[in-house]
Amino acid sequence: MNDQDYMRLALEEAWKGCGFVNPNPMVGAVIVKNGRVIGRGAHERYGGPHAERNAIAHCTENLQDATLYVTLTPCGHFGKTPPCTDVVLENGIRRVVIGSHDPNPLVAEKSIEILRQHGVEVTTGILQQECDALNDAFFHFIRTHRPYVVMKYAMTMDGKAATASGKSKWITGELARERVHLDRKRYTAIMTGIGTVLADDPLLTCRIPGGRNPIRIVCDTRLRIPLTAKIVKTAEKTKTIIVTGSGDDKKRLLLNQAGCEVLTVTIENGRIDLKALVRRLGEMNIDSILLEGGPQLNSAALKSGIVNKIQAYVAPKLFGGQQAKTPVGGTGVDSPEAAWRLSAPVMTKLGEDILLESEVVSCSQEL
Repeated sequence: MNDQDYMRLALEEAWKGCGFVNPNPMVGAVIVKNGRVIGRGAHERYGGPHAERNAIAHCTENLQDATLYVTLTPCGHFGKTPPCTDVVLENGIRRVVIGSHDPNPLVAEKSIEILRQHGVEVTTGILQQECDALNDAFFHFIRTHRPYVVMKYAMTMDGKAATASGKSKWITGELARERVHLDRKRYTAIMTGIGTVLADDPLLTCRIPGGRNPIRIVCDTRLRIPLTAKIVKTAEKTKTIIVTGSGDDKKRLLLNQAGCEVLTVTIENGRIDLKALVRRLGEMNIDSILLEGGPQLNSAALKSGIVNKIQAYVAPKLFGGQQAKTPVGGTGVDSPEAAWRLSAPVMTKLGEDILLESEVVSCSQEL
C-alpha cells in the first residue's frame, strides 16, 4: 500500500464523525508501522479527543518511527483539547502525512513548522481534493463566519419539481432519499419556507438510525405557521427556529411555549433578508444549512447570494405541464449571459436516479 491507500483509510475513519462534530471538521487518522496499520481514529464528537489522539489511544505497540496519516493538519494550539502536535512528538512518530491544510490561522503552517523543527518528516497534499471535499462547510465557515448553504431539490428530466396539481411525492427513489437523510445528518441545520410547511407539513428530521436531527429553520415572514404543524408539535425534541419579521406577540408567545425559538430579522421588499439571516445564524455557530425550499425561497436564496452549492437529484421521469413547478421560481434572469454559473458537476448514480453537485461559481449579488 502507498500514501494514497492509507489516506483513503483515514478518510473512511473521518466519516465516523459525520453530523456529530460540527462546527469542527471531520478528521480521520491512521498510524502505520513497518507496512502495517497499527492504529485508527476519528474526531467523533464536538469537544471530544481529536482523530490523532484517538488513533494513538487505540495502538497496542510502540509508535517510535511510525507514520501518521491524517486528513487535516494536526492542531498546534490549545483549544478544547491539547495540541495534537504534542502527542505526535511525545510518541516518537517519524513521519506525518497530511491531506488538507487547515484554514484556521491558529493552525495553518504553525503546526507543520513545529513538527519539522523537531525532526518529523511532513508530507502534505495527499488526496487533498478528497480531503477538502470532506470539510467544505468547515472551510467556508472558518473563512467567512457564515454557514455553508447547500440548495437541494429533486426534479424530473423535464425539469419539474412537482406536477401541475402540485404533487411531488415521490420524484426520486429510495436510494436518493437515503442520501438526502445522510445530508440532513451531515449539515447542522435544514431550512425551508412557510409555503412548504403549509403544503406538506414536513418533519424535516433525519431518519438514519443513530443519526442526528438537524436544527430546523422555517422562513415565515408573517408568522403564518400553524400551531398544529408537525414542526411546532415536535419542537421540544428537535431545535426549531421560526424566522420572521412579524410583530405578532401573541403568536410568538404561543410558539415559544411550544418550544420554538422565534428569530426576528429585517424585512427587505416584503421578504426576509436572507443575507442578514445567514449572518445571524453564523453568530449562533450554525456552520452549514441544507436548503430544502420551494421555488420562491430557492429563487430568493440565489438572488441574495447565500447559496454555495447545488444538489440536483434528477429522476428518469417526465411530468410535463406548463404550470408545473420548476425548482427555481421568481422572474429568473433576462438572458443566458446573466445565468448563475456553476462548477462542472460531480455525478453520483443512486439507483435509477442521478445526483448532480456543483459549486456556485458566480451569482447575481455577492454577500
